Amino acid sequence: MFINNEWQESCSGRKIPVYDPATGKLLCEVEEADPEDVDKAVRSARAAFQMGSPWRSMDASDRGQLLNRLADLVERDRLLLATLEALDSGKVFLMAYFVDLMATIKTLRYYSGWADKIHGKTIPVDGDYFTYTRHEPIGVCGQIIPWNFPVMMFAWKIAPALCCGNTVVIKPAEQTPLSALHMAALIKEAGFPPGVVNVVPGYGQTAGCAISHHMDIDKVAFTGSTAVGKLIQKAAGDSNLKRVTLELGGKNPNIVFADCDLEYAVEQAHSGLFFNQGQCCLAGSRVFVEEPIYEEFVRRSVEKARSSVLGNPLLPGVDQGPQIDQKQFDKIMELIESGKREGATLECGGSAWGQQGLFIQPTVFSNVTDNMRIAKEEIFGPVQQIMCFRSIHEVIQRANATHYGLAAGVFTNDIDKALTVSSALQAGMVW
Repeated sequence: MFINNEWQESCSGRKIPVYDPATGKLLCEVEEADPEDVDKAVRSARAAFQMGSPWRSMDASDRGQLLNRLADLVERDRLLLATLEALDSGKVFLMAYFVDLMATIKTLRYYSGWADKIHGKTIPVDGDYFTYTRHEPIGVCGQIIPWNFPVMMFAWKIAPALCCGNTVVIKPAEQTPLSALHMAALIKEAGFPPGVVNVVPGYGQTAGCAISHHMDIDKVAFTGSTAVGKLIQKAAGDSNLKRVTLELGGKNPNIVFADCDLEYAVEQAHSGLFFNQGQCCLAGSRVFVEEPIYEEFVRRSVEKARSSVLGNPLLPGVDQGPQIDQKQFDKIMELIESGKREGATLECGGSAWGQQGLFIQPTVFSNVTDNMRIAKEEIFGPVQQIMCFRSIHEVIQRANATHYGLAAGVFTNDIDKALTVSSALQAGMVW
């Protein structure tokens, strides 16, 4: 683990085994942080945040230069980082290289530019007063990131926090700590002062819980499941009422109207669901297709799913890698079985693939109804549900009938319809 710009062993001496989900083989072991290690990291981050410290005394433009230098180093090590992502997460290497690492570099550069452009305001109040607002850093930020986009989430969490002058204690997912640890080495190489970023690999029940409950952490940011998000929000309330930012799950509607470009809609609905083995909170996992084109849409979607190439994510030509771990694999397979039991039509897939590793065939269900588990629960795997609808009013009601509200998509060539439906959808972003 990385605390105060130094590599440190865990206080308990325990290690976390890191596996390759494509083969099931042990890749390595990393130090396991427990509450004592988290406390040490928080003390380091708090010291780095004290007035007069090198970090607090640094010009805002210099903070921006450090982030830009970090982006340069990520660009230099892009091949290595993409390989690490493919190894411990099972992510397709080319996707990691061209999508995740590109987004990581651009995120760091974007926030490097913001560092010296965070302004307050002067306010013309009545009387002989000079009134102004001043944007100040929050303090020590605890950050907990998921396993589906490890290095990209690392950048999404640290970049805005550092750009504003905060210090960070970040816990990568126990399944995918390797890219975060390499990023820690790059942070030191870039010249960030000791204690500004601390990386503590660990399990949610121990290290994650310690971050959420810690009395000297001023804010916690979490990306992951809704169930864990609820625990973190409660922990923040039970401790020091720290600020909380949560980015949780999704069961996102993808609405396809009969007047759309059908081939384009099939292609986008496929990638919107099967990207990253379906392990994406933005996955368009409820595909609503208008009745006149329903059967043809299903036929083409099945054809597309069957053409996917599964295999070693490091090899060229592979479209889909393994699921992240046995627990996730079992959950997906159980939900596939529930779809069969509840009467959905299994058009293709539905089984494990290969002799080793945690691969699941690209799976497509048709004739799915809204009350089925596969239509309500976040599967987080390569399972596409295609539902039929007959009217705009009907599909808006059905699309909004969910506890989630992360994202949505609309396919139509009618701009009035696109704007009407997107404004009616209760989702944070609509494509």
